[in-house]
Amino acid sequence: MLAPRDIDEYVLPTERRVIRFRRHWFVIVNEVVQAAVLVIILMIAAAVLPEGPVLSNMLWYGALLVLIKASYKISEWWVEKVVMTDKRVMLAEGVFTQKVGMMPLGKVTDLTFERTFMGRILGYGTLVIESAGQIQALSRISYMPDPDEFYEAISELVFGEKRQTPSRP
Repeated sequence: MLAPRDIDEYVLPTERRVIRFRRHWFVIVNEVVQAAVLVIILMIAAAVLPEGPVLSNMLWYGALLVLIKASYKISEWWVEKVVMTDKRVMLAEGVFTQKVGMMPLGKVTDLTFERTFMGRILGYGTLVIESAGQIQALSRISYMPDPDEFYEAISELVFGEKRQTPSRP
């Protein structure tokens, strides 16, 4: 199998990479927990239900399918990358078929920064990027690690200055 291209291969020689990251690990927690619960249920069912080759095989194949699905979701998370250059923001995703979404920074008109309570605790957030009158391939980046750093960097590039933090007396 061919390895997916690295997102840095899509950065042009005239661009300067500002930030590169993978989405926060919390994005896959639900999938991992579901897989673990299903495998445990299937193992308990295999131990409790009467012995039989057909039922036993079905339960173990079911557990195998659950693990394959969870592995695929983790692989999707692993290969997905977000890169911000001085000219655009790109999101590359896909294990077998790679898709690269892009938003030119020159088209950005508004940024919305969201952080849930859980996001504040675990250190992730969502950035909604709005553009001038068009639907872009990349408009929402959720589960961003260290979202304050990304928000500050994109604000500086789009609007020309760093976000001012209030001074303390």
